[in-house]
Amino acid sequence: MADMSVSQMSKGEILADGFWHNNTIFAQLLGMCPLLGVTTSAVNGFWMGAATVLVLLGSNIVVSMIRGFVPRDVRIPAYITVIAAFVTVVGLAMNAWMHDMYLILGLFIPLIVVNCAILGRAEAFASKNGLVDSVLDALGVGLGFTFALMLLGSVREIFGYGTWFGYPVLGENYPDFLMFILPPGAFIALGFILAGVNIINRRMGSRAANAEPACTPAAHVVSEKA
Repeated sequence: MADMSVSQMSKGEILADGFWHNNTIFAQLLGMCPLLGVTTSAVNGFWMGAATVLVLLGSNIVVSMIRGFVPRDVRIPAYITVIAAFVTVVGLAMNAWMHDMYLILGLFIPLIVVNCAILGRAEAFASKNGLVDSVLDALGVGLGFTFALMLLGSVREIFGYGTWFGYPVLGENYPDFLMFILPPGAFIALGFILAGVNIINRRMGSRAANAEPACTPAAHVVSEKA
């Protein structure tokens, strides 16, 4: 997907590109602070991802709508202001209706403002494309980011506490494995996840290469006679 321009991509390819092929975590290794800081459980990863999706969706929509009016010299401060406005709204909403989760996520909510992934999508995509494509890009990137957070949070919660979303999955007597809850466990789990993602990508690439129709010598002869 990297060598394909947006104009050549279908709506589904835009979603797939943001979700998997150019995943913020798995492919670009951006947003490491919230990834490693809040993913002590799957539910924490889910709500951090949900907050990021809302900010990304809102900022992409606004940046796409105002892209023709923002002078190039001040585009970055303008985009940051837009992102900060949506972060403030999301933070206030979580504080009002999900106060306990707001306290758990803590500083990582306002830090969404400086998330490289969000500013990067505003600058690289939303400022150059229409509203529909920008919405699809925000959904793809946001859902991919949420998936990565939930995946790491699930691994750490299952091996750390023996639970998943708070429900026991390894038995009531599973002893807590504290290492996976601490920062070193986050790095170890992330390393294994990235290794798994690389294996999947290689196999997908091999299958795609094998699926491409080979040009046989007979086909060359026919084309030359034609």
